[in-house]
Order: sequence, then C-alpha cells, then structure tokens
Amino acid sequence: MRVYIPATVAMLRTLVTDGELHPVSRTAFAVTPSLREAYSSGDDEELAEVAMNEAARASLRLIAAGIEDETDAGVVDGGVVHRRAVIAADVEDPTLRPDLDDAVVRLKNPLRMDEVASVHLDLEGAEDAVGKAVAVVDAADVGDPDAEFVLGDAEDHILAWYATQELPFLLALL
Repeated sequence: MRVYIPATVAMLRTLVTDGELHPVSRTAFAVTPSLREAYSSGDDEELAEVAMNEAARASLRLIAAGIEDETDAGVVDGGVVHRRAVIAADVEDPTLRPDLDDAVVRLKNPLRMDEVASVHLDLEGAEDAVGKAVAVVDAADVGDPDAEFVLGDAEDHILAWYATQELPFLLALL
C-alpha cells in the first residue's frame, strides 16, 4: 500500500544515514476504505492528494516539536529548517486506524530506504509561510479562523517531488 509519512529535514537525514527511519508513532496516511467513504467523489489520485496533504500538515507538528528539541538535526546554521517533508513509500499491510482519522495508518515496521518511492519537500520560498504555520497549526485544528488563514498560506505551497536517489544530494544542498 502507498503511504505518506510526515517527516522533517532531520528525519530525512536519518533515513539517508541509517537506511531506515522510525516514524513518530509509526504514523502514516493512506487512501483507506474510511477515506474513500468520507468523500462522495474523487478518484485514487485525488484521494492520494488528500492523504499527502494530511501528512504535510502532520509535518508541521513535527517541525514544531523539533523547535522545542534543542538536539534537532534539522537545525542548519543555527535555525530550524521550516520545510514540510512527506515520504511516499510502498509498505506491506499497514494497520488501519479509522479511530484516529480517515486516512491514518500505522506502519508495522520501521521504514526502509528500499520502500521509499519518492520524497516531497517544500522549496525555499515556502519557509516563511511554513514557519508561521508551525506556530498556529494547533489553533487551526480547533477552528481559529485567523490560524486557518495562516495555515492556508503554507498549504498553498506545493511540495516538490524528488526521486529517492536525489535525496542525499538534496540534503547536502540545504
């Protein structure tokens, strides 16, 4: 099953260095039966975009957690890298978690590099909007209209697609 795993730049570095990654709570997002039921229309490609957007929003929370963690390897030149990251991977039989949300799944094992299909990452131009969204993502989730507006600015930026073999070079350029 194709899953979308929220990540940070630090997590991508770990994946490249170690060849595997232990996603937070092994949480990922996918086109699940519950997600299909939640939408009255939409093909697999449109539903996959919904799942990826959920992973991108979760990436904001991971970035926020990294800001609080002084050991975050996503820090470059003294500043946190404010770029959402999503790893698209093909994994065997993840556990569906409709009790958490329609698109949520849990991986049964750590993610291996050979399961990664692609990586999606914000471009440099999104960093300001992402930085602002990190500060308000929780408020947006509970319906704060001003926070939703700020979050929308970040979500207007489309994540760039990178092939797996490009990942080490991409990270070297950050």
